[in-house]
Amino acid sequence: VQLQASGGGLVQPGGSLRLSCAASGSIPVFNIMGWYRQAPGKQRELVATITSGSRTNYADFVKGRFTISRDNAKNTVYLQMHSLEPEDTAIYYCNLRPYTNAFDSWGQGTQVTVSS
Repeated sequence: VQLQASGGGLVQPGGSLRLSCAASGSIPVFNIMGWYRQAPGKQRELVATITSGSRTNYADFVKGRFTISRDNAKNTVYLQMHSLEPEDTAIYYCNLRPYTNAFDSWGQGTQVTVSS
């Protein structure tokens, strides 16, 4: 499975961004797609995940600001981010794994910078 993320960039505090990640290859029908992020000097952390049945899970720091969604027909997952804060600055990675956790696929990452 290959993942291609896009949509990062520079945004002012309080602004919005939408990330996209398209999957290709041998994609298992029952899978979980998600977004993780890694800030400089910190470990990678979960942002949000969504199953192929659209069940979602969010990190506490999302606080209702982010929404994860997916288009199964396009094998694409989205992360709509609002009310961005400087603390949200990080490289955002998309991830796909089957329900069985038999493997883990990662995208190349997309930089999100929140700064005035």
